[in-house]
Parts: sequence; C-alpha cells; structure tokens
Amino acid sequence: MAGIRTYLESLNARSDVFDDPILLPGGGEISTLREAGDYIIALREHGLPHWQVAMRCLIDAAEHGGILMMAEIAMRRALSHGRPKPAPEPRQLAPAPRRKRAKVHRMTR
Repeated sequence: MAGIRTYLESLNARSDVFDDPILLPGGGEISTLREAGDYIIALREHGLPHWQVAMRCLIDAAEHGGILMMAEIAMRRALSHGRPKPAPEPRQLAPAPRRKRAKVHRMTR
C-alpha cells in the first residue's frame, strides 16, 4: 500500500474530474480521481478484489492516460458490490394495433 500512498501524494491538487459525481452510501460525493483514491485508502476493506480493481483503474487513468470513464465505472461497481440488483421495471404492453373494418361486397348478377 505504500506505493499507492506515494502515488496519491504525487497527484497535483487539480485532479481529473469525473463526468458525474459519485454518490457515497453515507452521503457525500466523489468528483475527482484524488478523492476516489483517498476514499479507497480510508476503507478497512480496501484489500478486497473489487476495490483493488477500482484502484488499478484510478491509477491507469491518472498515470498512464487511461480512460477516466473506466475509473468511474469501477468506483461505482465497487460501491455497489454486494447490494442486490434493482428489480427491473415491468414492461407495459403496447396497445393492440387497430384493425381496418372488413369491406362489404355485394354480389350482383
């Protein structure tokens, strides 16, 4: 973990900003890579695989020009790890198509 701490210390104050802030379970939000890294470091369970993946994505985005959206997605997935997936909304059936009336034909002789 010492490498991650030195990495976080080396980040400048102007860290990359996520497109949308990430809401935390206890209130508050994370909006930069640095805030996300500090949050993970402060966790007791930061050694779990889903947090390790999130930290790897944060480091890739900051140091190696990785994709910032991947870091954001990894953080959101790590925060929601272990929670049940929300139930899908019931689909509404489309109304039945309207049918044309049958034409009436008369037979003539």
